[in-house]
Amino acid sequence: MDPSWSDSMRNAGGADALGGDDDRRGATIRSRAGRLRIGVHRDTSAALSGAYPFLAEGGLDAEGVFVGHDLTSNHSFTFDPWVLYRRGLITSPNVVLAGMVGAGKSALAKSLYTRSIAFGRRVYVPGDPKGEHTPVADAVGGIAIVLGHGLPARLNPLDAGHRPAGADGAAWELQVAARRRDLIGALAETVLARPLVPVEHTAIDTALHVTVTGSGTPVLPQVVDRILTPDVDVDGRLVEDGRHVGHALRRLVAGDLQGLFDGPSTVRFDPTAPMISLDLSRVADNSTLIAVVMTCASAWMEAALADPDGGPRWVVYDEAWRLMAQPALLRRMDAQWRLARHYGIANMLIFHKLSDLDTVGDRGSAMHALAASLLANAETRVIYRQEADQLDATGRALGLTRTEALLLPTLGTGQGLWKIQNRSFVIQNQLHAEELARFDTTARMRT
Repeated sequence: MDPSWSDSMRNAGGADALGGDDDRRGATIRSRAGRLRIGVHRDTSAALSGAYPFLAEGGLDAEGVFVGHDLTSNHSFTFDPWVLYRRGLITSPNVVLAGMVGAGKSALAKSLYTRSIAFGRRVYVPGDPKGEHTPVADAVGGIAIVLGHGLPARLNPLDAGHRPAGADGAAWELQVAARRRDLIGALAETVLARPLVPVEHTAIDTALHVTVTGSGTPVLPQVVDRILTPDVDVDGRLVEDGRHVGHALRRLVAGDLQGLFDGPSTVRFDPTAPMISLDLSRVADNSTLIAVVMTCASAWMEAALADPDGGPRWVVYDEAWRLMAQPALLRRMDAQWRLARHYGIANMLIFHKLSDLDTVGDRGSAMHALAASLLANAETRVIYRQEADQLDATGRALGLTRTEALLLPTLGTGQGLWKIQNRSFVIQNQLHAEELARFDTTARMRT
């Protein structure tokens, strides 16, 4: 402390200005010891952002879809995974979105993908268990296919699907045949709740080949009939090998799951529509049926996803915890996530909390590893409000600092912690009045 400062304070207010004689003597002693000198510390912005999160961030630039404003800088915040990938800021376009019920995560997802449509993006929702995306699809001029018992919509999962322009005829036929085999095997595994054995795959291949040869575009009842009663079975072994698979698939055409997949499609998959959503709200009480519908829908969309001229597309998996419980469906999701860059798509996985991933399969199992890989293959993680008991698990899964983890329970509605690679942002999602009315998921609670 400078002695002249002590003298000026003494002249201004006497002893009381420094807190009395004792304080004045202490100030004199400290002033004689010399001024406190602190060395200058220089470091990279990457290191300083770890010590002082949210304070040294310059933003992602203005190019992209408007999301809201940054609560630490009050600047506008934009986001577009295709733009960030093109600029080299991310290497994976996939997004994970987690948050408590009522935190605003669904509104964020809807505002993000609907605003992207104006930039030439399209949206696929291969399964909507609560029907939340149906009014959104209607609003943007898209297609919402409502599936359920007694409803007119029917999907033939064995349709050839959208054929990309310029696709080679022989190669296309091989792709369709492989997709049909994989789909029937996945459906059988879902209903049987176990993997298929080799002889069961042989029974499926034989029945599918005979059906396609005789009728062109097959439907499931034809395949089931040929699995249970093969046209050629010299020693009866083929019937025995396919017995369990045939009866499992029979549930889709003559049992409790009939009426949705047992005939020609009554709706058409239009890959040029701005948005396509499969509304599963009428079958949400049947977990097996949801898994079957999602498996069929994924196969239905795969041909369009593989189209090199399809353009950038969002593929949105809502209520993901229900979908990841099915091994066959989880494997298909994992394949689409790994091929996102090849397809030019960005997958969005929406669930409540990161600990939901720990409930998929037993720890150390293949299913558990696949669920964890979905998080690893998403470099954009958006975390909305979390309960205090979720902080440790969330912090470990995302590598959060203590400051970031403690922030999560304090976030308000529409506020989220965005982790994009090693960069952190706290963003308030901003909605237009019409968006707020259209995206509202609490109307029933307030009326």
